[in-house]
Amino acid sequence: MNMNVAGTTSGPTTAEKRRRFRQLHQAGCFVIPNPWNVGSARYLQSLGFKALATTSSGHAHAQGYADGAQSPDQVLAHFREMAEATDVPLNADFEDGLADDLGALAENVTRCVATGVAGLSIEDSPNDSVKPLYELDVAVARVKAARSAIDRAGGDVVFTARAENFIRGVNDLDDTIRRLKAYADAGADCLYAPGIRERAQIEAVVKAVAPKPVNFLNSGAFGFSVDDLAAMGVRRISVGGSLARVAMQAFIRAATQIAKDGRFDCFAGLISNAELNQFFAADRKGRPS
Repeated sequence: MNMNVAGTTSGPTTAEKRRRFRQLHQAGCFVIPNPWNVGSARYLQSLGFKALATTSSGHAHAQGYADGAQSPDQVLAHFREMAEATDVPLNADFEDGLADDLGALAENVTRCVATGVAGLSIEDSPNDSVKPLYELDVAVARVKAARSAIDRAGGDVVFTARAENFIRGVNDLDDTIRRLKAYADAGADCLYAPGIRERAQIEAVVKAVAPKPVNFLNSGAFGFSVDDLAAMGVRRISVGGSLARVAMQAFIRAATQIAKDGRFDCFAGLISNAELNQFFAADRKGRPS
């Protein structure tokens, strides 16, 4: 830990977190769960996870927005708050960079890097729901623009490029792999094809972009453990908005029971206010106020 002028301990620097995040991608397999606010991030950090990632859907829903409906300023403020509140590397789910124009995309990526995140991901699907995917040449140009913006800012942020085929209704593995290979050639550090679920698909993606690392979205009951995915060559495992939906589903179930049945059975076994106070009081010890 570092010491500040007031004598309190502070966490690792942004440069240290970025260096550690890059090291995590060099060998082995790690889980990068997705908190949706500072409280969930700090609890995940306490469990020993080596890195965290934001979730666009989890944060948007918690703020009363549909996924993708928040402004760049809102999204970037969230990234900064999360990066400053945690001691482990943070990857930013930056959707499509929140821009269609290449110049605006580069500017947004520059702003994203400035929030202190250790990594960021860019999707190849427009955030306007008009078409499922950018044409390949356009998508590659976007990857290059993001790569250049990161390089101008220092180049130490891990850049993940996403092929959105399987979550946008374009279930074409050959096209997915074609895109991922093109994004790797265009400068992506890590490749990601959310929505693939079968062992053969995962292994094909890993083989196609090797030796670059692959992120796998384990957001459902697919039956794959960390050990299973590590054996397939996956380097990084995220869960998307699933943890946020676990919390939302529990809230909806309890509130619905109260509204419809006048019962409070869902509160049985609930963690106490005192337990949470104890955890967060201890978690804040040594942090500057």
